[in-house]
Amino acid sequence: MAAKPSRAPRARKTGAPKAEPQVVPDGFYRDMVWNLRNGVVAVTRDGRVAVMNDIAYRILGLKPRAKDIGRHFSEVLKDAPDVLRMVASAFDLSHLPNRAEMRLKHTGKVIGYTLSHVKDDAGRDVGATLFFKDLTRVEQLEERERLRDRLAALGEMAAAIAHEVKNPLAGIEVMAGLLRRRLAGQAEAQATLTDIINEAKMANAIVQEVLDFVRPIRLQVERTGIPEAVQGAIHLADTKARRGAVNVDVQLAAGLPLIHGDQHQLMQLFTNLLINAYEAMTGTGRIVITGERTRLPDGTGDGRDAVLVEVTDDGPGMPPDISDKVFDPFFTTKAQGSGLGLAIVRKIVDAHDGRLDLRTAPGQGTTIRLTLPVSTDEGLTN
Repeated sequence: MAAKPSRAPRARKTGAPKAEPQVVPDGFYRDMVWNLRNGVVAVTRDGRVAVMNDIAYRILGLKPRAKDIGRHFSEVLKDAPDVLRMVASAFDLSHLPNRAEMRLKHTGKVIGYTLSHVKDDAGRDVGATLFFKDLTRVEQLEERERLRDRLAALGEMAAAIAHEVKNPLAGIEVMAGLLRRRLAGQAEAQATLTDIINEAKMANAIVQEVLDFVRPIRLQVERTGIPEAVQGAIHLADTKARRGAVNVDVQLAAGLPLIHGDQHQLMQLFTNLLINAYEAMTGTGRIVITGERTRLPDGTGDGRDAVLVEVTDDGPGMPPDISDKVFDPFFTTKAQGSGLGLAIVRKIVDAHDGRLDLRTAPGQGTTIRLTLPVSTDEGLTN
């Protein structure tokens, strides 16, 4: 009788039983996209918006609407034309931009973005996704750093020039004064020498103004109010420029928060703005100064608590080729002047970690917007 084949020994079970893979719920991916700190806009191949999170709406300056999902992107993004054109080109380009930057014309914000295709398992393009981040804050800080570098180089040059120029100017002024006393009876000589002295004083004042401009601002920071700075600036501007029949109407909202700032520098800022407006309006017109609580965008979240002040005049306004340069150092359209008045305004705003904007057009007056944070995490120096 044949022997029975021996049965192989049963394998001993070791460890925990193998767990079945868990399916991630669809809601997780939705929540992940909605909670990203970057803006996300996704569209299908036929142009319907599939995803647009709250950060995207906020950065693009658009109002969130639940019915946007499923609509064509040309309708949803019609008020953000730069982004609309970018999304529209997604399926026409083989190489899409990665980590590129663009300034949005309708808001002035700078965004860093990546545009990519969405592919199915067969490798076909079924959609496109735009990821972007608000880099306005980063751009402002980089621009301030470039300005500091330029001013540092300019400061070294200005100090050397001032040393060589101020002494001869002082000598000219002293010698012209001595000569004027010796020629006391000659009216024509007296008038000429007086002009020489005045011109020497003006040249010396310009040299001193340049030196003051290129020096770093050291703010004496305290809790200070915008209304006090504005009122002080009105009185100071009246002593430095001819106001004429220009009416200054202050309409600051009640209960504006105190800000961390330098009262003296803020007063200088508003004084320069008023003097510039007086000179542009040639003695007649109206200036309105308004102020309200606002938020200063910082590229993340809801931004920082801030105060928005607008100084609006009904003067002649400026064409674009001038308005683009008015805050540049030494740019001026006046026969006499150093071109530093508005450049100093910009420097003081930057030192306070704020934002400066200009709105003007020929024949439509000028509005300068100042957004000053209530507080800042940075050292307030420039």
